[in-house]
Amino acid sequence: MTANGRMIADLAELVRAPAALSVPGDTLCGAAAAGVPHSARIPCLAVSSVFLYWAGMALNDYADRRLDAVERPERPIPSGRVRPGLALAVATGLTAGGLALATAAGGARALRFAVPLTATIWAYDLWLKSTPAGPAAMAACRALDVMLGASTGRPASAVPAALAVGTHTYAVTMLSRSEVVGATPRQVRQAAAAGALAVPVVISQMFAGRRRLDRAGAAAAGLLGGYLTSVGPSQMAAAREPSAGRVRQAVGAGILGLIPLQASLTAARGRPVVAVALAAAHPLARRLARKVSAT
Repeated sequence: MTANGRMIADLAELVRAPAALSVPGDTLCGAAAAGVPHSARIPCLAVSSVFLYWAGMALNDYADRRLDAVERPERPIPSGRVRPGLALAVATGLTAGGLALATAAGGARALRFAVPLTATIWAYDLWLKSTPAGPAAMAACRALDVMLGASTGRPASAVPAALAVGTHTYAVTMLSRSEVVGATPRQVRQAAAAGALAVPVVISQMFAGRRRLDRAGAAAAGLLGGYLTSVGPSQMAAAREPSAGRVRQAVGAGILGLIPLQASLTAARGRPVVAVALAAAHPLARRLARKVSAT
C-alpha cells in the first residue's frame, strides 16, 4: 500500500467510516415522518449528518488520546499513525462542512437543529462523555439528527421517531462504557431493557392514522423484526458472558442495528421502498465493520 493509501486507511479508522452507514437513516426516517417531499434536500442533509458524525468520531479520539494510549494503544492516534493535530483539524473541517451542507439544504430551518446538534457533539466528546450525562447527551445527538432530517417539513411529526432512535442510542451508549473492562449481566440486561423501549414507539407509528395494517405497516413490522434479530443475539450473548469482547460485539451490533430501526420507522410513515433500500445497507455495514471497527 502506498503512503497515501495508508493515510486514507488510517483516517477511515479514525472516523469509524463504516459506522457512518448508520447515519443517513436518521435523516430519512425524520424526513418521512415530517412529510418532506423527495428532493435533493434529503441526500444533502444526509451527507451533512455523515460529516458531523465523522467529525465527532475524530474529535472523540483526539479527546481520548491519553486514555487510549493505555487502554487502546492500537488506535490511530496513540499508535502514531495519525497526529493529534491532524485529528483535530479533521474534526474541525468536517464540522464546518456539515454545517455548510445543512445550510445549503435547508437554510435557517435546518440550522435550528444542525447548530445544537454540533454543539452537543463537541460537548459530549470534550466534556460530557465520562459524566453521568454522557449517555443522554449521545442520545440527544441522534435525536437531533432525526430532527435535522425533518427540519424542512413538519418537525413536530418526527418527535416519535427521534425518541425511538434516541432511546436505542442511550442504551448502546450505556453499554459502551463497559467495552474495555467488561460489564455485569445486570448492566447488559438494563441496557437491553432501555433499548427495547424503542419498539412500542415504532409499533405506534405503524398504526398512526391507519385503521389497519397496510402494506407500509407490514413492511415496517418486518423491518422491526430485522432490528430485533440484529441486536438481540449479541445482547443475550453479552448477558450470559459479559466480558469486554462480548460487550464490544454487542455495542457494534447496536450501532449498526440503528439501520433496520430507522428503516422500520421510515416504512411506518409510508415510504416502504426507501425503507427497504435503507435496510439493504445493513449487511454491507456489517461486512465493512469486520475491517474497520464501528466502536
